[in-house]
Amino acid sequence: MTTINTSTESANTTITVEALTQFCDDYLSANAFKDYAPNGLQVDGGRPIQRIVTGVTACEALIDAAIADNADAIMVHHGYFWKGEPATITGMKGRRIRKLMQHGISMIGYHLPLDAHPIVGNNAMLAEILDLTITGPLYPAESHPVGNITTCIPQSADDLITKIAQALGRTPLHIAAEYHKDSSSKTSNRLIERVGICTGGAQDMIEQAALMGCDAFISGEISERTTHIARELGIDYFACGHHATERGGIQALGKVVSQEFGVPVTFIDIDNPA
Repeated sequence: MTTINTSTESANTTITVEALTQFCDDYLSANAFKDYAPNGLQVDGGRPIQRIVTGVTACEALIDAAIADNADAIMVHHGYFWKGEPATITGMKGRRIRKLMQHGISMIGYHLPLDAHPIVGNNAMLAEILDLTITGPLYPAESHPVGNITTCIPQSADDLITKIAQALGRTPLHIAAEYHKDSSSKTSNRLIERVGICTGGAQDMIEQAALMGCDAFISGEISERTTHIARELGIDYFACGHHATERGGIQALGKVVSQEFGVPVTFIDIDNPA
């Protein structure tokens, strides 16, 4: 577990959960997204907020760390109440929410709005640390794109692997564009300049990245089919970790919240190799 203080502290500042949520809703344009889970306030702890903890996922370990930090609210990228999950508050979900309620901790989550935000979004933060310049959306018709096209200084796949490993603290799984779709010629020695990115579990966007003329696509996860798609469409793929690619957005949002309200915000990273 790694703890990073991202706050502009004011020890006596108190805000309401409604004010915090409304600010984040507006800042992230949360209402513009059709998402897989509710964005904004998911669990109301029932007390004013003086300290905030941020993290990628609202797992029990993060809740325990927030309790130890005397936090009044947790802000995350992966919250609760996903489409298709059981509606009952039992088992693991029951334990998590019971701890939040018993300790008066509110839980606030932002999924796609935090992926897509052009300043603090997961994609924006990943592009920044990898020295990629966002030039447009991966899907041109999207008004709030959750995937982007970027450009970079022409570099080899090995150079990009080194940069990713240094930035994220883990070596990505690289699938080389071994065969071009129109021939059996090797393409592995080419330089990468145009890169599609979408953090998290967006491996299936690789086909759109190839369609948009990208040399490579970067996401978090990989499926069995991804290997064959990369090889056959002639596009390098870098699976960098769902968790690792989505640490940046919630940290950046925490800094914005701390600057706006003057409350201490601490990012707690619960290690996850996936």
